[in-house]
Amino acid sequence: MPQVTSTPDDTRHLRDLALLRRVRDRIDREYARPLDVEALARGVNMSAGHLSRQFRRAYGESPYGYLMTRRIERAMALLRRGDLSVTDVCFAVGCSSLGTFSTRFTELVGVPPSVYRRRSARATAGMPSCVAQRVTRPIRNREARPAGRRLA
Repeated sequence: MPQVTSTPDDTRHLRDLALLRRVRDRIDREYARPLDVEALARGVNMSAGHLSRQFRRAYGESPYGYLMTRRIERAMALLRRGDLSVTDVCFAVGCSSLGTFSTRFTELVGVPPSVYRRRSARATAGMPSCVAQRVTRPIRNREARPAGRRLA
């Protein structure tokens, strides 16, 4: 039988994938903390540019985009509870700017956070939280349809 050997490029690619998983896992765990691409890159001994390129290649979006998606997913869960204001939710998920939070939320979810909070309380009433989380998951990469347009 022929022996399979790996090339240095294969080895580097596998090492980079393992490091990218560590970055993604860190974002998933620490989404509410102040994180930036430079800090994430330092944590895995990569340059910020290399991390951003490789992360986008592996996961289809930038590390910052992935972080914001995680924050918005958590914000959606907090808004569905209905006991926190939009501002409180913004800061609870690690955003420091209400404007940026609201803009990104609207891009991903299709409606502003205040509208989502009002609608979701009715829409998910009586639904188990695990099901509500799954059916209300945001659409990544700005794929949400604008709020005013309807398909025939």
